Amino acid sequence: MTEAETRPDVVSSLKTRVVDIDGQLLRVGIRRGNGATPPLVVFNGIGANLELVEPFAAAMEDAEIVVFDIPGVGGSPVPLAPYRFSTLAALTDKLLSRLGYDGPVDVLGVSWGGALAQQFALLHPARCRRLVLAATSPGVIMVPAKLSVLAKLIGPRRYTDPEYLQRIGADLYGGAYRHDAGLLREHSRHIQPPRGRGYVYQLLAAWGWSSLPWLGRLKQPTLVMHGNDDPIVPLTNAKILAARIPDASLYVIDDGHLFLVARANDVAPVVRQFLREDAS
Repeated sequence: MTEAETRPDVVSSLKTRVVDIDGQLLRVGIRRGNGATPPLVVFNGIGANLELVEPFAAAMEDAEIVVFDIPGVGGSPVPLAPYRFSTLAALTDKLLSRLGYDGPVDVLGVSWGGALAQQFALLHPARCRRLVLAATSPGVIMVPAKLSVLAKLIGPRRYTDPEYLQRIGADLYGGAYRHDAGLLREHSRHIQPPRGRGYVYQLLAAWGWSSLPWLGRLKQPTLVMHGNDDPIVPLTNAKILAARIPDASLYVIDDGHLFLVARANDVAPVVRQFLREDAS
């Protein structure tokens, strides 16, 4: 690695650095843990930079956390060409090796990142010990959100216009965001708007993708987590995931799409307990 790749800057509990993987620069955040469980790799939602998962990372106490900005998001430059989830899964495997993680890891995927987490678990089963799927779906074959919600979701304006986010955030994210404007303001404070094609590339990665044909092949113990007031991904999708994945359990929380942030102190103990089962 170059000096630039190893010089950390601190974002609360996450220390960040930039790593070059075959010419693609990735901004990575790591919070060191006590080694009681394997590192937890977090795949974030569409357009979301790594700082947005900080409340959850902090609530995970002594667990080791690894999260990175998807190419074209946050501090990771836009790649030259579009990609698929399979490409990102291979990139993640290379990144983990570069960071010195040679053994299995646990994986948590949020929303769009939940699709990537499913793909990673399928393609790299020896790498993925346990799987957590939060506020996500099996892809294009899903129970969709209302058209009014999809219209707000399809573009990145909520990341670039804080006033717009304040207006639509409650209807978009549901749960605690319906009655706590402070949550939206705090969310806005940590946003780094995605770069141009970066958001489009994330949309293209999900285009036509579905895990339904192969969910039964996932062998990892899986925790499916979902809010009961999620306008973006209706709860029925979580029930489908939990029913189709052989070793899966469903945890429903009284909140919306961003419960990992809004209710971090409530859901982190649930995740920690799940990851500690059979930890070696």
